[in-house]
Amino acid sequence: MQPNKTAIRGALLTFQKDPFFHPMEECLIYKEDAIIVMENGKISAVDDADKLLPTLNDLPIERYTDSIITAGFIDSHVHYPQTEIIASYGEQLIDWLNNYTFIAEQGFKDKDHAKEVAEIFLKEQHRNGVTSSTVFCTIFPQSVDAIFEEAEKYNMRIMAGKVCMDRNAPEALLDTPQKAYDESKALIEKWHKKGRAEYVITPRFIPTSTHEQLEMVGSLAQEFPDTLIQSHVSENIGEIAWVKELFPEALDYTDAYDRYGLLRERAIYGHGVHLTDRELHVLNERGAAVAHCPTSNFFLGSGAFNVNHAKANNRPIKVGLGTDLGAGTSFSILQTMNEAYKAAQMNGSPYSALHTFYLATRGTAEALSLQDKVGTVAVGMEADLAIINLKSTPIIDYRMRYANSLEEALFIQMTLGDDRAISATYIAGNKIYSK
Repeated sequence: MQPNKTAIRGALLTFQKDPFFHPMEECLIYKEDAIIVMENGKISAVDDADKLLPTLNDLPIERYTDSIITAGFIDSHVHYPQTEIIASYGEQLIDWLNNYTFIAEQGFKDKDHAKEVAEIFLKEQHRNGVTSSTVFCTIFPQSVDAIFEEAEKYNMRIMAGKVCMDRNAPEALLDTPQKAYDESKALIEKWHKKGRAEYVITPRFIPTSTHEQLEMVGSLAQEFPDTLIQSHVSENIGEIAWVKELFPEALDYTDAYDRYGLLRERAIYGHGVHLTDRELHVLNERGAAVAHCPTSNFFLGSGAFNVNHAKANNRPIKVGLGTDLGAGTSFSILQTMNEAYKAAQMNGSPYSALHTFYLATRGTAEALSLQDKVGTVAVGMEADLAIINLKSTPIIDYRMRYANSLEEALFIQMTLGDDRAISATYIAGNKIYSK
């Protein structure tokens, strides 16, 4: 652990509002030379260097040149048990689950294996500037314990939950409605709000839960209204047809969740590629969010989620950015931003690099209702920061010679950058990764 009070200096980029709805000048805070002071895990001061320097006496200040300091990246949708199957030949969603995911997840009955994967997973996140994550585990409670225990070592904000599923998966991965309720409740009581840990109620997706299990999961959500809820929605055309077959009484995929009380503030659903306008209206009314997972959407051939359409003024929904490992192909949020831009292009509605950096930080914090804690560099916020080296590779260094604006510099970083661009990662004020 580092000293109780530390400070860093460099160019600062952060957001205080959503630029999809407000003029960028009201949203963006950019300072060419700023100091951020961190104390007891939080930011205690942030301002232009010339204003803060006279107040800091002999406090050592670590300086980052040719860099940008930003709020730590937040991964809104990721499967840590799939770390071992990243970069497996994909086919499409259901094939991926049957051929890779369900096989790999059976190994997490072994706590030592789960611990090993959790350790590798978090180290990779830190190398990529990720300071908070919303994580799917497996049906085994020990897989949840493993990720929380590992995150606790870093005082990292991790939101995670035991997957609930009682059908349409291998026998070794099935629980029951009662077992899903009992084990999830025990994990909530053990981990929720312990330090920076938060429990997430996690039905895998509609096809792997019976009506009875969804009723039990809905009861759990009612009993613990401050927990997050996570699952998947409208990722793949074949999946949507399967949901209609399994739940013919539901109006659509989103309605299948809504009938069990699983749409609310702090509920986030991965993908949403093929959501109808009716579904977007319902998500807006309930306050639920979508995790945009462009690398896995492309990898599995699911399609391109349209962020601008999702944020339409008449019924805007909250959107976070997620890697969705292991169908997602990179731990890098910069590479995820790159793919998000391509998805926007495919929809004929691109948005700027500044908008994309907002999505990866404050935007995802808002999707998780954590914007009062993380996602913005400001006094009182938790001191989770990522330092981006603007000249991390020879080609980026060369390309940056011709960057004429902040917007262009950021676009270069999210197009060409990856883990090599992260100089350091701070969690709760402690530098837990540096090159």
